[in-house]
Parts: sequence; C-alpha cells; structure tokens
Amino acid sequence: MKQSVLTRYRALAYVTGVLLILLTFGMIGKYALDIDGAASFTKVVSLAHGWLYVVYLVFAFDLGSKAKWPMGKLAWVLVAGTIPTAAFFVERKVSRELAPLVADAEPARA
Repeated sequence: MKQSVLTRYRALAYVTGVLLILLTFGMIGKYALDIDGAASFTKVVSLAHGWLYVVYLVFAFDLGSKAKWPMGKLAWVLVAGTIPTAAFFVERKVSRELAPLVADAEPARA
C-alpha cells in the first residue's frame, strides 16, 4: 500500500474530526446558550463537514479495501467521522496498524 493512501485518509480524518467538534460547539451555542451568530456559524460548519465527510468516506473506503479489512472494521472507520472525537482515536489506531504495511511496500532507496 502506498503512503499517499494512508496520508490522505489521515488528513481527512483530522479535518472531519475538527469540523465535527466545531459543529458540536456551534450546536451547543445555538440551542443551549442562544448565542447570536451561532446559527450562521453552525450552517457554514455543517455544510463543510457534510461535504468533506463524503470525501472522508471515499478515502476511508479506499484505504479499507486496500488493507483488506472485514466489513465490521470498515463500518466502524466510516462511522467514526460522525462521532465527536472518535475520528482522532480511530485514525491513530489505523495509522499504527497500517504503518508496517506501508513501510514494507516502500522500495529501498540508496
């Protein structure tokens, strides 16, 4: 497996995770604290998270298919982008698990 497959998954996992945390704070501000401007903030962040989550799904599915994950594991990685902070923990576990596969696939350089 190429390093780029893992890198693009990791990048989108972080972006999706950060946007989901921002969205959570925005929802708290909008509904619980009734903060002015929280509605527009939430709208922008939710749109960004929604579109980037679709890209995250594509990259995570590509990574899972190349790593030959079982469907249960793949489903957990795909769902991690919808649970605040889960994307960070899942990304860390996946990166540690796949690091040897990426290292073995890299050609030796002189």
